[in-house]
Amino acid sequence: MAAEKKEIDEIDRKIILDLQEDARRPYKDIAAKLAISEGTVKNRVTRLLQRGVLKLEARVDPFALPHKIPAIVGVNLKDRNHDEIMRQIEKIPEVTGVWNASGHFDLFFEIMVDSLDELNEILFKKDLKAIGGISYTETFIILSSTTKYFKLS
Repeated sequence: MAAEKKEIDEIDRKIILDLQEDARRPYKDIAAKLAISEGTVKNRVTRLLQRGVLKLEARVDPFALPHKIPAIVGVNLKDRNHDEIMRQIEKIPEVTGVWNASGHFDLFFEIMVDSLDELNEILFKKDLKAIGGISYTETFIILSSTTKYFKLS
């Protein structure tokens, strides 16, 4: 189930880059920086949101919170039902993202838990085990990070 690709122009790209730095930045500031009207910025942001190109959300820095352990889990599947297993993994409340990937693993997911016991419970005793169709997982505990989200380049 591949997402439909949506083209953006250079102005859209610059607006997105500004909002990635600060999603609360006033449209008038973006407009002044890009030498366009505030109305143009507002209309373009609205259009990008409606088309699903842009999503504005609050992101949590797990390293700023006590007792939060972020991890990436690589997953190999018994069969190739990627989409269904991705949907099931995405339903686990502690999972923050799921990706279909090329390379050694079929899928990756990011998870944020309060303890290693909780991670163990999710991976081996209940949630992931209940999904089925998974032949192997490898867990990578994130020790530090300079990036808290993907940026448009």
